[in-house]
Amino acid sequence: MPDLPPPKPLWTAAEIASAPRGHIKHPWNPNSDIYVVPLSMAAGLKRMAVSLARVPPGKESFVYHSHEHDEEFIYILSGRGRAEIDGTLHEVGPGDFMGFTAPGSAHHLSNPYTEDLVYLMGGERSGLDVGHFPRLGRKIIFGQSGIYAAEDKDLKTMEFGDWYAKD
Repeated sequence: MPDLPPPKPLWTAAEIASAPRGHIKHPWNPNSDIYVVPLSMAAGLKRMAVSLARVPPGKESFVYHSHEHDEEFIYILSGRGRAEIDGTLHEVGPGDFMGFTAPGSAHHLSNPYTEDLVYLMGGERSGLDVGHFPRLGRKIIFGQSGIYAAEDKDLKTMEFGDWYAKD
């Protein structure tokens, strides 16, 4: 994320327009290309995340995924896109809202059109979440100490009985 000035509760449209932008490219999607202004961080909010996002023409947001713990939302401001939700494609445009419970629907946003897709995205910032990537057979664990990736095939299911001594 870009370096931000000290937090303050009001950010004018002019300040947001000139604020530093982060440039995100999801490591598991070569077509991922998102420019973000982290609004909630700029205001000093600690328990929720809200960012202004822009996906250029022909690009995508992240990777088809769902969250285990943190809920997420998207509100389209301008442009058009395609939202894949639970395997079904939906055309989306200005004024459309998507809310994803946790655990909940897998989703992904793409921009196959000729103008930028601009939206607000956000949700909870609990400090511990698991992202599921069903088509990739992977998970990402977001924690206080970092981001950790795991292959589903390498995960071992444990029972509570595994924790009890056998003596």
